[in-house]
Amino acid sequence: MNQATWDAVDHYISDSLVQADPVLESALQSSADAGLPPINVAPNQGKLLHMFALMCGAKRILEIGTLGGYSSIWLARALPADGTLITLEYEPHHAEVAKANLAKAGLSDKVEVRVGAALASLAQLADEAIEPFDLIFIDADKPNNPHYLAWALKFARVGTVIIGDNVVRGGAVTDANNPDPAIQGTRQLFADLAANPKLTATALQTVGSKGYDGFAIAIVQQL
Repeated sequence: MNQATWDAVDHYISDSLVQADPVLESALQSSADAGLPPINVAPNQGKLLHMFALMCGAKRILEIGTLGGYSSIWLARALPADGTLITLEYEPHHAEVAKANLAKAGLSDKVEVRVGAALASLAQLADEAIEPFDLIFIDADKPNNPHYLAWALKFARVGTVIIGDNVVRGGAVTDANNPDPAIQGTRQLFADLAANPKLTATALQTVGSKGYDGFAIAIVQQL
C-alpha cells in the first residue's frame, strides 16, 4: 500500500458518503488562498467529528486549534439551535480566516473564536467559570497535549468525549527515544490517558489523504 492508494480510497469514501458541500470547499480554498498550511482534517474525518458530536448529543463543544475553521464548521453543524462552540487559535491571521469562513457558513452566532496562546485562553475560560463541555477536540501544538488534556478534564462532565488528533505521527509515537517535542508530548498524552482512572480511552491508526496518523478518544467516567 502507498500514499496514492490511500488518496484514492479517501476520495472514494468522500465521494460516496460525504456529499459535495460548496461552503466547506470554499473554506478550504480560502484557507489555501490565505497561505494557511494544508493540515486541516480530511472531509471524511470532518464528517466523523460531526458524527461524534451527534452521537454524544453535544450542545457545548470546545475545540483547541482552529486553523481556517474547517473542522469548526463540521462540529458546529452538529449543534442544536441553542448549541455553542468555542474554538481557540494562536495565530491571529488564521483566526481571521476562520471567522470569515464561519460567517460564510452562517455559524457566527454559534461559534466563538478566541485568539491567543491556547493555555492562556483555557485559563481565561476557567476564570470565567465556564459551563462544562460535552465534546472537546484537541488539535493544536502537540508538545502541549498533556496540558490540553489536563484542562479538558477541568471543563468536563461525566460523559464528556475528548478527542485528540494526530497521535500516531507516522508511527514515530512508538519511539521512546525520539527527541521531537511533538512525539514526547503525544507519548505523555497516552501515558496520562492510561493512568487516569476517571477516563476510558483508546486510539486508532488511520491512513488516508493526510498520510499515516491516528486519533485518541476518551470518555470521562467520573469527576
